[in-house]
Amino acid sequence: MQNDDYEDFEPAEIPRPVSAVGMELFTEGLEQPPHRHREAQLILAVRGLITCEVAQGLWMVPRQCALWIPSDMEHSVRCVGDLEVYTLFIDPDLARNLPAQCSTFSTGPLLQELLIAVTRLPALYDADGADGRLIQTMLDQLERAPMGSLHLPMPADPRLRTIATALSSDPANRTTIGEWARIVAMSERSLFRLIMKHTGMNFGRWRQQFQVMFAIERLTEGASVQTVSFDLGYESASAFITMFKKVMGQPPGQFLAARRSAAVPQARQRRANFITSMREAQQALGL
Repeated sequence: MQNDDYEDFEPAEIPRPVSAVGMELFTEGLEQPPHRHREAQLILAVRGLITCEVAQGLWMVPRQCALWIPSDMEHSVRCVGDLEVYTLFIDPDLARNLPAQCSTFSTGPLLQELLIAVTRLPALYDADGADGRLIQTMLDQLERAPMGSLHLPMPADPRLRTIATALSSDPANRTTIGEWARIVAMSERSLFRLIMKHTGMNFGRWRQQFQVMFAIERLTEGASVQTVSFDLGYESASAFITMFKKVMGQPPGQFLAARRSAAVPQARQRRANFITSMREAQQALGL
């Protein structure tokens, strides 16, 4: 599928509770302006990097992760690089057990293969037959998938937006919360409480999230850990690695290696994943 085909895809025109589309291309920037649709949306990134902005924040979808966007939620999407992306549009009635807010999911081999298989069904698939059972199995697996943490709260409060805009433009910004309080004409205590109320994080953790999102995007583009650490103002790569591991649960090299190795298009691995997935799917269906 080409760029224009993807942008012209209209799920509302397909009389089925689930419609899907896949895309492979290299782009310096594929963007969809703010929009909304009745269907919930699931975006799986097998290769490439996707960011999605909604009113409450910015979500990042690196390789081997999926982004869930509830129905009727305005959002914009940006994709960069060598892409392999699969998008599913799901009727709200089928999504009652899935989150009411944007969320990211980690996708294992079974869930990934099920998502891709759904995108390859005929547009007018048999909803009451094997195709429908495949979709239900996919939804069951999605409900059990572990949640990710690549979310950057972007509050609507204009004072916090001032800070967020500055940190987005320069993640190495080291302005303290006391200095920001003076800039936005608040007391430090009031600003601390406002940040906690709107982001669920303290100021330091919120600023680290800007740095992690920036780091993942730069590392995905091929920048070295040392380069990224210096870009973020860290005195050493080890200090940056410590911060990244604290936030993401693993050092950046390991984080990226797991996704890169999973994304290598080796036919043997794909066959092995498919066989394993089908066996697990058969067990899930009681076959």
